[in-house]
Amino acid sequence: MKQNRRPRADALAWVNGSDAPEKSLLKLGYLPLTDAASLIVAATQGFAEPYGLSLQLHRQASWAGLRDRLLSGELDAVQGLYGLIYGVHLGIGSPTTPMAVLMGLNQNGQAINLAASMQRAGVTDPKALGKMVHQNSAPLRFAQTFPTGTHAMWLYYWLAAQGIHPLKDVETLVVPPSLMVQHLKAKRIDGFCAGEPWGACAIQQGEGFTMATSQSIWPDHPEKVLSTTQEFVDSYPNTARALVMAILDASRFIDQNDANRESTAQLISSPEFVDAPVDALLPRMLGEYNDGNGDIWQDSHPLRFHGEGSVNMPYLSDAMWFMTQFRRWGLLRTDPDYLAVARQVQQLDIYRDAASALGITIPSSPMRSSTLVDGMHWDGSDPRGYARGFALHALDIHHDLGRTPG
Repeated sequence: MKQNRRPRADALAWVNGSDAPEKSLLKLGYLPLTDAASLIVAATQGFAEPYGLSLQLHRQASWAGLRDRLLSGELDAVQGLYGLIYGVHLGIGSPTTPMAVLMGLNQNGQAINLAASMQRAGVTDPKALGKMVHQNSAPLRFAQTFPTGTHAMWLYYWLAAQGIHPLKDVETLVVPPSLMVQHLKAKRIDGFCAGEPWGACAIQQGEGFTMATSQSIWPDHPEKVLSTTQEFVDSYPNTARALVMAILDASRFIDQNDANRESTAQLISSPEFVDAPVDALLPRMLGEYNDGNGDIWQDSHPLRFHGEGSVNMPYLSDAMWFMTQFRRWGLLRTDPDYLAVARQVQQLDIYRDAASALGITIPSSPMRSSTLVDGMHWDGSDPRGYARGFALHALDIHHDLGRTPG
């Protein structure tokens, strides 16, 4: 799979002289997930060296561990959950630390999965789930991967869209993504929301089925981000730009064609990286879905790593959406200055410099609009009103973050 790809001549200008990376050896943290692919490809397939960088990959067991090592300086940059980065920046569940989102790593490709025992009980659609939730004396237990993370927000949003209050009608707990299937097997949980390949692995092992994909909740939603601390960006601005260029180049390669996705799946499936069977990992990476419940389809909004640059733009509105959900579910007691906070964290100038040097199209606006599964329209124009616009919410309470193992 080794690629000897030559960037544009002017792109290499930043590698030399006064614009050279201030720090050439970088430690990158990631979790064993399909959507860590662009970091793994960049670090192992020769995409970083043209920009004067050497990337060391450090696999982490949990998002909490990844966060702590980034904040301590053990890691230079990470594959981060969007919400985790903003939670740290806002001081939710950890000391307030100024953070930086350098670029988006992917869109789509996560899933809400239920245990096979639920399927055997006839709970195979949202209506049946709602009936079970409201009639059972014991609450169902669902796992997500981090209290402020994307998977918590997808799970909460989807449950609420079905009339199920995620903080009152069910129990939720934090489980690292690679341990989700084990928790299903041990009957500790009734379902989970996590990234691939763990939903597909649950189906392959006969332990669960997919009830909803994250792209069915929000088509082309933001997911993981390349992130670091603001201190790192301030200290090493050339390094940050070079890193974005390397990851952008790798992202573009993966999305170029199915053959590149297949070779990428083979690479990342190894025990060194994701450690999952390639036949569990590859189909959903290609947008081929079998939900384990009788439905098979080619998804119109599959996991994307580049999308001609539309995936990688650190949109202000994407960041603001997560803050509206923090407010909705009581993780924030008051409304932040949504736009001002997003402008602090999203490194638009660095991204634009890197993308333009690589000839990648830059979206005309840092805001974008979408309609989600419940019919709610989001465009970032009124975040305070949006956070208050949901029938189910927890605006009157400050949510207990609960246990965060790892």
